[in-house]
Amino acid sequence: MSFQKMDRNFQSKKGKSFHAESGHDDRPFAVSIAMAMLSEWGESPSARKEVGRITAANERTVRNWFEGRNGPSGENLVALVRHSDAVFGTVLELSGRQALLPVAGILGLRDQLDALVHAIDELRVH
Repeated sequence: MSFQKMDRNFQSKKGKSFHAESGHDDRPFAVSIAMAMLSEWGESPSARKEVGRITAANERTVRNWFEGRNGPSGENLVALVRHSDAVFGTVLELSGRQALLPVAGILGLRDQLDALVHAIDELRVH
């Protein structure tokens, strides 16, 4: 088996940590995002496939995110935030913006209420 030309030679063992002023514990970024992804989607292979569809990332990359080996790139992180309240909350916590968490929860409630109203309307029709 030969290595691809663009393949990484070494994988970081330590991971990136946050500055002390962030108020975040010493857990690496990749592990924090992995914990949020696991809480949102679970550990099933179908969860990894769904995240792969959301981000257009390959299966191995997504597996490394779920295992906390690597964190997603900026573009992929934005896609994950767009689809996951848990990842969004983690990003807010990591950035020291915990005060915005209630606002994010309220916006999520609006979506749930819209879905509930739609379901009630469907029941009326039948």
